[in-house]
Amino acid sequence: MDASLIRTIPDMTSVAFEWGRHENTGVVGYNLYRSNLQKDGDKLVKVATIKNRFITHYVDTKLEPNTKYLYAMTAVKEDGKESQPSKSVMVQTQPLLESVSYIVAISNMPKQIKILWRPHQSERVKDYLIERTDNTTSKWKEIEKVSGRLNVEYIDTGLGSNEIYMYRIKSVTFDNIVSKPSEIARANTKPLPEDIKNLYATKDLPRRVDLRWEPSNTSDVVSYKVYVSNNVDGYYSELATVSASTLSYSHMLNNDGEVKFYKVSSIDKDKLESAMNLTPTMGSTLTKPTRPVITLAQIQGERAIINWVAGDNRARSYNIYKTIKTGFFSKKVEKIENIQGLRFEDRDIVRGVEYQYSIQAVDEYGLHSEQTKETPLILPKLPEVK
Repeated sequence: MDASLIRTIPDMTSVAFEWGRHENTGVVGYNLYRSNLQKDGDKLVKVATIKNRFITHYVDTKLEPNTKYLYAMTAVKEDGKESQPSKSVMVQTQPLLESVSYIVAISNMPKQIKILWRPHQSERVKDYLIERTDNTTSKWKEIEKVSGRLNVEYIDTGLGSNEIYMYRIKSVTFDNIVSKPSEIARANTKPLPEDIKNLYATKDLPRRVDLRWEPSNTSDVVSYKVYVSNNVDGYYSELATVSASTLSYSHMLNNDGEVKFYKVSSIDKDKLESAMNLTPTMGSTLTKPTRPVITLAQIQGERAIINWVAGDNRARSYNIYKTIKTGFFSKKVEKIENIQGLRFEDRDIVRGVEYQYSIQAVDEYGLHSEQTKETPLILPKLPEVK
């Protein structure tokens, strides 16, 4: 077969062949031979059989880009015999398509990174493959395929905070040839806002814990969240959200001496929340005042005399609970409030009736101590005169 009749058109991964029609009616087709000069030298191997002598076009595919190949053709007769091969023709496939010429990744976005690139100059390109890696691995992972040569933006979401990522792009042609990777673009996600500092919680207020803290150093903090737990290592539930200009919070509670643990987080304008790595702070409501101690309880004349000492220095007044036994199974309790001093005289007693007294301290906030144990007193009846 005359090599001068063969014309080649190389592409990146294929070579097209065209030749003049063979006029010999004894020819029924053609065989195509090929060798990869780099790997196989000039050793030709049959790669295709064309079974119709009127065919004058063939495309050899699945080749390597930027590679030199040697080709030859033979004519095949009805009996299967081949003509002498044509003179070998050397063809070099085109280099692999370059990727996009410009790529940039935008940093400091909340848990996401924006990638922008310049449209590929070749109109053969139909898609872009976005690949990503990070500092923890050397492998590239395909994360998205963007269709359309003129679509040149992608936002990678669901990322961590304050983490570095690397991106590159491969271009894909309409015949699914994938280009070289682009240059690498590097970006980092926005860090979480810094924690607040020096959280303080009171322990001496009635039915209330006041919290105070110093602000976060992060400039775009817009609010703070207050969290509370019953245990230092327990679950912390959200208690309140306050503006960035507010550095305090009052937690109203129902019990005296109630202990709570607190954390406060910073929230920035992108709704990122600080890691709350700070140690929990304990706060508590004011405990009840200590109950007094009765030092004297006796009948003097026709009076009941009760003396006591304070349990602590918080008492501002005292309540006396006077229990009167009115029957075998019945009794009545009287509460005598705002007793000043440490002594109580009760002249309102009746002979032969049992009375029981207990005392309760009251502090400046109106908190009541536990009552003392009841102390019984009886003014004896006078002997009957016969």
